[in-house]
Amino acid sequence: MSKDKIFADGFSFKRNENAPDFVVGRLSLKAEDAMTFIKDRTKNGWVNLNINQSKGGSYYVELDTYEPKAKQEQPF
Repeated sequence: MSKDKIFADGFSFKRNENAPDFVVGRLSLKAEDAMTFIKDRTKNGWVNLNINQSKGGSYYVELDTYEPKAKQEQPF
């Protein structure tokens, strides 16, 4: 089952192909939108985001919704 993407409001990532090799990219935050997004999505004090590349080559920031399955206790 595929979950819908949740794009991170107020976050923008850009890669400059002319930048030195050690520069991965630039993450910009639109403060008001980003703060609202963070407040609405915080879980256990954290918000995890992924920076992905679209099929068209542009980058986007997406909420990481992965949740590991709960460990089942093993009988002894």
